[in-house]
This record gives sequence, structure tokens and C-alpha cells, in this order.
Amino acid sequence: MTTPIEISFIETDTGALENATGKLAVIVTPDGKLDAAARRVNRLTRGAVVRLAESEGWDKATPGDVVTLAFPAGLAAEALAVVKLARRPSVAEARKAGAELAKVKGDAVMTVAAGALPKAADLSLGLALRAYAFTDHKTEAAKSAGGATIMVSKPEEVAAEAAPMAAVAEGVFFTRDLVSEPANVLTTEDFAARLAAMGELGLEIEILEEADLEALGMRSLLAVGQGSESPSKVVVMQWKGGGDEAPLALVGKGVVFDTGGISLKPAAGMEDMTMDMGGAGVVAGVMRTLALRKAKANVVGLVGLVENMPDGRAQRPGDVVKSMKGDTIEVINTDAEGRLVLCDVMWYAQDRFQPRGMVDLATLTGAIIIGLGHENAGVFSNDDAFANGFLKAAEAEAEGAWRMPLGEAYDKQLKSNIADMKNVGGRPAGSITAAQFLKRFVKDETPWIHLDIAGVASVTSDTAFAPKGATGWGVRALDRFIRDGYEQA
Repeated sequence: MTTPIEISFIETDTGALENATGKLAVIVTPDGKLDAAARRVNRLTRGAVVRLAESEGWDKATPGDVVTLAFPAGLAAEALAVVKLARRPSVAEARKAGAELAKVKGDAVMTVAAGALPKAADLSLGLALRAYAFTDHKTEAAKSAGGATIMVSKPEEVAAEAAPMAAVAEGVFFTRDLVSEPANVLTTEDFAARLAAMGELGLEIEILEEADLEALGMRSLLAVGQGSESPSKVVVMQWKGGGDEAPLALVGKGVVFDTGGISLKPAAGMEDMTMDMGGAGVVAGVMRTLALRKAKANVVGLVGLVENMPDGRAQRPGDVVKSMKGDTIEVINTDAEGRLVLCDVMWYAQDRFQPRGMVDLATLTGAIIIGLGHENAGVFSNDDAFANGFLKAAEAEAEGAWRMPLGEAYDKQLKSNIADMKNVGGRPAGSITAAQFLKRFVKDETPWIHLDIAGVASVTSDTAFAPKGATGWGVRALDRFIRDGYEQA
């Protein structure tokens, strides 16, 4: 997998700045005040840092921005990055600065003179998250990116603060890699194998094969994958870091490729359907993060892995399938397959684990993109306190999320003449009727959140913390949600 760049923390040594190679970064406040390292570099460059801080361009820059001086005189570094940052910046500003430094860094090594900056750990997280590139299938060997050294006044304290953040970065990278992989590589079997390998981190991993799923009655899920050569699977990942309390359950849609089945998608853009396992990818990334940072919480992650292909054995529009719950579903559109996968895995999660809460994630509907664009995931819930806890965590981690409605009026759109329900409710309120469908498989006593991440899992332009492509959206927010609401002291 793609691993985050190596970031080390050492005590500030202004005497070493002159000979630092690669890229060098110093911090200057918005009003032009220089710390000891910046003053040292200013002397070495014969006042270049002060001239920059007094320039019109500096006034236009916002906190967290970086201005670069190429091949600065008096320094061995090939570039000097001057970071505009207050002495006590916000978390968002510090992480933004780190991300901007990652763009400047490229493949070179970098030394960041952060001094007594109180948010140096957050700066390191921004740097790690943005320094990502998926190069597994490039024939030209990818350059190994150099690491970063951050000079701080208390390196041991900052390193301890940054350690769980490094675990989050690795979880995000794991998700991004999974979402970026082509479907001929990330088959259901390969996906399951990658998750099984996380047993080495202390997760308990079970893989339920088709015979197991048939015995459990997961015929809704199995119907989605019956036209594919890749066997359908459910992978269960348990992290038992808490006490005796019931776990929080995370459930992910893992459609490794979605042709739409017999309700075939248009050819244009179908290649993007390699990312239709994004929900499962996020669940996997969160579980990896929890294991790496030894979270003091009980969490179970479950993912339904299928491939939706047209074939002589594939399910047809008009078929009726029976879910594990026992409800019958008239399949109006085989391209509305994610909910058929999720409903069985969600019921199994509740039946087996009696979770204290359940969150499902899925690249479920194009309609959520029409409603919210690529800035926010849709949040649907049957429990206000549960939903508000997640929304607070998402806001703290700068991952866009917006609460959407549920209601009986939408539920009526799912009425079927021949089965208990249809799998689609028509074009109006498509994301909401999809959520209403899933809500039928949530027990009354289970606090539940449905996250429709179709617009945020993979994007066509750079974001604050990722290059274009897979974002890893949700790993940070869910890790924060667990840390704030479910970990033992």
C-alpha cells in the first residue's frame, strides 16, 4: 500500500538551517514577526524573508498560505518556503499550512522550522495527508518521496501528539488506495485478502463465503453478484479495544465494479465505477486506523463485497428477492444494487452484534451529487443525538457533511404491488427514498446513520488535503466520532 512520508521531530537547531538540503520552510506571522529560525534564515539570505513579509503579495496571502523563494542565496536548500501562520494558529490553519508545504515539497526532503508552534502536530498531519500519489500501475518507477524533518522546541511531546494522527493518515491512504485500484486488480477476493492481512494489526477478521451467506439468508446481497465470476463475500473486522460494552458498527457497500447489471449504465463514465466500493474502503480505513492507534473502543466493521455484472445468470428487472430480514424486494432497477447489499449486511450486523449504534457508508446515489455537489456527504439518521455527534466530528475534521430528511411521505414511493417493497422510488428525492429503503432494515432500538458519499469519495480536482481522485473522505470524521464519543478514558 501507499505509505505516508516519514516525518520526524527534532529539537530546533538554527545552526543547521544553512546546510539543510532539499526544501526548507520557516514560519512568519501575518504581521511579519519572525521567530528565531526565521531570523536566522533572514540573515543568511540577506534580508529576503523580511522583504517578503513587507511585500504586497504577503498582505494578500491568507493564514496557512506558503510563498516560495527558489534557490535562495546563502542557503544550501533548493527552495525556501515561507509559511504565513499566527503564533497560535487554529487547527484548520495549521493543517492547511502542512498541506501547502506538501505541494512545495514534491519528492524532495524537507526541513520545517516550526519552533514553539503549538499546532506542529496538526501541521504534520496536513503535510502527510497531501503528500499522496497512487503510482502502483505506472510503468516508470515512481520516485521515492523524501521525508520531512520538523524542528520544534519540544520534539518528544509533539511526536507523542502526532502519533495517532499518523495512524489516521495511514488509514486514509489505505482507503485511497482501495478506491483507486482498478476492478481487474481489486476483485472481491483481492479486497478480502487485503482486509484479512489486517489481522496482523490485532483486528479479528472473518470472511463469510457464498455458502455462509446463503445459509444466513442473505439472498438480496447474493442476487447482486450472481452475474459475476467474482464470488460475493462479507468481511467482518472486529476491534476490541474497549470493555464489555456493545460495539459501534460500521457497514460499507463494497461493489468492486458496477456496470448497472441488466439495467446497464451508459458507457461514458462507466470507468469511474471502480470507486463504487468507496463505502467499504472507508470502513476498512477506519478499522486500520483504530488498530494502529490502539483505540480504547469496541468497533466492528462489516463490508459486503460484490460485483454487479450483466450475464445470463444476472438478476433481472422485475425479479423478487428475499432479504435476510425476511422482507421481499421487487427489483425495479438492477443499478440500484448498493441498497440490496447493505440491507442484508446491516441486518446481520444488528442480529449478531446488537450494536450501540450503526453507521453505513455507500456511494449510493447520483442524486446526492445533484443535491450537495462534491462538497458534502448526505447524512440521514433516525436519531438526532447520534447524527449531531457525527456532524460535530465531521466539522472538526473539515469533512463536509449535511443532514438530509427522512419521512413517511417518501416511504410511500417504495410501495410494490407484488412484494413488500420496491428497490427504487423513482427520480424524485432519489437519495431520500434510498435512505428510506435502508431504514426499513434498522431495528427500532438501533441509533443509525446512513452516509451517502457518492459525491465525496472520489473527485476530479484537487481538494485541500488530497490530489484529484480518491479522497479517503470519512476516515478522519469517523475516527474523531469514535474518539470523542466511544473511547474509554
